[in-house]
Amino acid sequence: MSRQLFRRRFSAIALALVMLLSVFGNLVNVQAQSRRQPPTSNQKKNKRPDGSQKPQEETPTDVVGKPQDAEVITVATSIVNIEAVVYNKKSGVAQTGLKKENFAVFEDGVQKEITNFSTPEAPITVAMLVEYSKLTETYGGDGFEPGRYEVLRPMAIFLSQFIKPPDDYVSVIAFDIRPTPITDFTNDPQRIQQVISLMLKNYPAFRETNLYDALRFTLVGGKGDAVVLEKNESRTAEYGGMADVQNRRKAVILIASGIDTFSKINYDKARKIAQNAGVPIYIIGTMNFFFKKYGDRISDMDSTLGDPGRMTFLQAQNALKTFAKETGGAYYPITFEGEIPTALQGINALLRSQYSLAFSPGEQQKRDGKQRKLVVKVDVDGDGQFDDKEYVVQHRPFYNSPKDEKQDK
Repeated sequence: MSRQLFRRRFSAIALALVMLLSVFGNLVNVQAQSRRQPPTSNQKKNKRPDGSQKPQEETPTDVVGKPQDAEVITVATSIVNIEAVVYNKKSGVAQTGLKKENFAVFEDGVQKEITNFSTPEAPITVAMLVEYSKLTETYGGDGFEPGRYEVLRPMAIFLSQFIKPPDDYVSVIAFDIRPTPITDFTNDPQRIQQVISLMLKNYPAFRETNLYDALRFTLVGGKGDAVVLEKNESRTAEYGGMADVQNRRKAVILIASGIDTFSKINYDKARKIAQNAGVPIYIIGTMNFFFKKYGDRISDMDSTLGDPGRMTFLQAQNALKTFAKETGGAYYPITFEGEIPTALQGINALLRSQYSLAFSPGEQQKRDGKQRKLVVKVDVDGDGQFDDKEYVVQHRPFYNSPKDEKQDK
């Protein structure tokens, strides 16, 4: 390689880094508009944003464990949460300004009373789950920059541009061999800048990517590493999952390859947890560039050294598509860097258009652990007729009913 060509390539890399860091630097001088809320739970240690509506009923205990918020009113019945986006079939434009009366929810064909409802004007709470492993260094990027930028760039852009204080909240979790919370729920621009800087300056420690364990941790919580940006004396702490967040519109943004190395839970278990959590998962799929460029040269199966084969890549893509579809979210496989802003704008548009609905299955529901089909219909103009031909309601298509212990015997 000639010295002149090397200089041109080095200049291009330097320019790209300057542009990337300029996005991050915009937050440094921004004064925090709202600080993190105090914990509302005496069990889970991560701080939870307060809801602005009346407390909801208890979420099914076999999905998310015991209720975490001490102020939540607990009643005998459980509720099923649905996050829904309504958009026009032809234009693709999301429909806002709807009220509870414009919606109807059906479980296995039986209409249910909507007991809780939030409009798109309600604030959002997001958990951002980022794959941060040596696998991204090996297969990510295009050869001119570190591979981890493939996951850090969309994370940084979303955090800096789409989280709006004082009401929006975000928690960031990085994972490789295990999930590690980087920050608790916050909307402090200075804390968000700390997250970005920390992950840019550090390097992944492990090659393993235990996606299913990380997804379970994010959705239902559990004991894990203490929050990195908190001064904790203990190395571990209890973390509250997203399914526990009450009275707010919520979502998970997953930035990952979809590859799972050796999680403690399998794909079917992770899929069921995602189905039941009632939290839409919006996914930025990485490694699409690598697979499209080298897919025909990759062996069918994994190598003896652990390099993923073509089948592993295809299974990973299928898993990400399934998580998005079955939770009412969306999947964006990114091939080129220029696609990132469009994908993030699409995710933000869906988040800002979400309606939160909930209903009670009722005391008479069979607790048999079987899958229940969910259908949400909308009457946009309020004429008493559902507008199925003109509008699409994007939501999770089913949930699994709780199962009594007696039926396991």
